[in-house]
Amino acid sequence: MQKDDCIFCKIAAKKIPSKAVYEDDEIVAFEDINPQAPVHIVVISKNHIEKLSDLAEKDSQLAGRMVMAAKNIAKENGIQESGYRIVMNCNKDGGQAVFHLHLHLLGGRAMKWPPG
Repeated sequence: MQKDDCIFCKIAAKKIPSKAVYEDDEIVAFEDINPQAPVHIVVISKNHIEKLSDLAEKDSQLAGRMVMAAKNIAKENGIQESGYRIVMNCNKDGGQAVFHLHLHLLGGRAMKWPPG
């Protein structure tokens, strides 16, 4: 299900171009347009799920596939050994800016803790 006003739905439907790095039948991964690290990839579900807290038990395989895609993309980008971070923000106070299920893969530099 796609949402007409959702930018990530439009990217998944190829109505808005992106620098895709991975795609399968359920997810798309692309370079972030405002990268926060040398490697910054956004992994989205093709199906519109608004936020992490909206995931249902039936979506557990989708969430796992998103994480596995990020792991594989990290390896392809040469950051698996040095390290990387996967971030999923949920709701406004959690830092979610686009209300469509997604994760960020960040790497290529040392990460700080705690995050902002």
